[in-house]
Amino acid sequence: MGELRVSSIGYELEGQRFESRLVYDPAVQTPRAALVMAPNWMGITSGAEDIARSIAGQRYVVLIADLYGQAVRPQNAEQATAAMTPLKEDRALLRRRMQAALKALLEQTEATVDRDRLAAFGFCFGGCCALDLARDGAPLKAAVSFHGTLDTPNPADARNIKGAVLALDGAEDPLVPREHLDSFKQEMGAAKVDWQLTSYGGAVHSFTDPSANNPGKQQYNPTVAGRAYQAMHNLLDEVFA
Repeated sequence: MGELRVSSIGYELEGQRFESRLVYDPAVQTPRAALVMAPNWMGITSGAEDIARSIAGQRYVVLIADLYGQAVRPQNAEQATAAMTPLKEDRALLRRRMQAALKALLEQTEATVDRDRLAAFGFCFGGCCALDLARDGAPLKAAVSFHGTLDTPNPADARNIKGAVLALDGAEDPLVPREHLDSFKQEMGAAKVDWQLTSYGGAVHSFTDPSANNPGKQQYNPTVAGRAYQAMHNLLDEVFA
């Protein structure tokens, strides 16, 4: 495997400049499956780039979506909340930004992608974003949420989902209301989506984040993280076959 490259992909949406990150192995010339990664509420960080590298390898081209805009790079929880909240409250805006990231991934010319093999995944707030991109009818083979919020203001939108959905949940997560799991099941079932929901015992929020160390609320769980990543890879192997 060659050295992975991380490059900036700039584009505009509604008069605002965005700068996503493209992660890929430039030594691979054949078309690869392409993934939109929605990072957690901190947005594009070195940690997000590390995750994208670990996922991309030789198999995938990964675009880390800039959901806040080029000028907005949260440095703490307060700034992240201020950047995230308007998108959580305006899902149409959130979806437009996710669609713009997907469009940027497909239109970039650095790495050759297989337009018939697309997926999205995300973490925490990013998990919500990945699911909403699917609910918006994007041509995804799969959408994967890691310890993300599962609620939606319009459950009927699930009828727009074209691929499989995988929600990976910490069974003790206090930041994802447990009643939302039942609502998610009803939403997916009513729309006849190919869906899976896995709740990992003993895991709380941010179980994939090595920097999370707030016991009982947000805490890294390497065993569960490994299982969850494997679950995503298993699904992608299936849907991209």
